[in-house]
Amino acid sequence: MGIGLKFARVLTTTSPSSYDYLLVKTIKLTQEQLKNKLFCTFSPKNKLEETLEVIKGEYVIMYNKIFVLESPDSEEFLCTYNIEVQDGSARILPNTILLHRKKETNTLYTINSLNLLIKSLNEGVLDTSFKINWPDYKNMILLTQGEELKRLNTKIHKIVAA
Repeated sequence: MGIGLKFARVLTTTSPSSYDYLLVKTIKLTQEQLKNKLFCTFSPKNKLEETLEVIKGEYVIMYNKIFVLESPDSEEFLCTYNIEVQDGSARILPNTILLHRKKETNTLYTINSLNLLIKSLNEGVLDTSFKINWPDYKNMILLTQGEELKRLNTKIHKIVAA
């Protein structure tokens, strides 16, 4: 069962990294669908505290933690946090994406980046049963930039109490 999303795919022009963000106003979920969502909000380094305050003001953060990641390949911080969607919908902040996580390797990824990864490893064929060697992507976030897969090594900059 998929998640019903209302979205338009855009290439952001406000971010120095220009990764693809989904311009999402609301995620609509049914009761049967997962309520725990992992978000990543990209923040310019000089606006981190402001971004964290906006996140804390908008959501009830699960586990009371926002993980601020940094990457030598990005001019932005990546603020990751879980929220529980309680009333069936959640407003999405600007420069925010919905992520998935492979816990064993601490790999973060979008569905679009996962599809591009599979195609790159499988001779251009998208096969959802293709087995990925996740340790190759340990402590990494997989993103898209246009039709290109971007791999960013990450490490924790700090953990903020929400």
